[in-house]
Amino acid sequence: MAHDCETRVAEALQAGMTGWDFSWLKGRADGGGPTWDYGRLARARLSHARSLLDIDTGGGEFLASLAPLPPASAATENWAPSLPLARQRLTPLGVEVHQASGLNLPSGRFDLILNRHGLLDAASVRAALAPGGRLLTQQVGGRNQLELNEAVGIPSPADPDGWTLDVAVRALEGVGLRVTTAREEMSPYTFRDIGAVIFQLRAIPWQFPGFEPSAHEPALRRLHRHIAGAGGFTVHDHRFLIEARAGS
Repeated sequence: MAHDCETRVAEALQAGMTGWDFSWLKGRADGGGPTWDYGRLARARLSHARSLLDIDTGGGEFLASLAPLPPASAATENWAPSLPLARQRLTPLGVEVHQASGLNLPSGRFDLILNRHGLLDAASVRAALAPGGRLLTQQVGGRNQLELNEAVGIPSPADPDGWTLDVAVRALEGVGLRVTTAREEMSPYTFRDIGAVIFQLRAIPWQFPGFEPSAHEPALRRLHRHIAGAGGFTVHDHRFLIEARAGS
């Protein structure tokens, strides 16, 4: 690789990531994101909730940003490296953090369930909701950043049409929830240097399984040249938003 490319790759390989923190990409990648503001929507619903569950909270970064939280608040996280971070951040806020996935939610009847990019299992959510309770979720769809898979030569690990707004809505309605909001967008996201690409490839290994820079050097070199010439490499973030309610 050219010297500049090697330098940026080395920087990305040395970059640490704790929890679900992508701040290293600031100034190296940019995108408008979806037109809705999930954080604002979540805050607006907290004032009506006495009990809250956040599914797949990561390091608790997003949930902590919503404080103050309802008196009965819980969160789940199943990835071992993030679990102590979540407990360190959320326990002082009165949040019980459970090591669990979206399939084995803690017992309880929650007024509000938040799920930002976590596993969404319709039956488990329905069982955890109190009568009249709400689910607010933002999901990463199956078509997310497929241009990056193609450019690097890594096959998509799943059917791109296997996880879309329509699929999720059908699943939620199938367990008796009433969907009140359903939106889906493909938002442009631009990598400004090859280091940002490397960081992303490492950060979400479920989309880029088995990625090793040395094994994809020719493709990374081509992508580096493209970014240098065009000023960036643009992919599309697949996001959808759903709000659903349980019957009274």
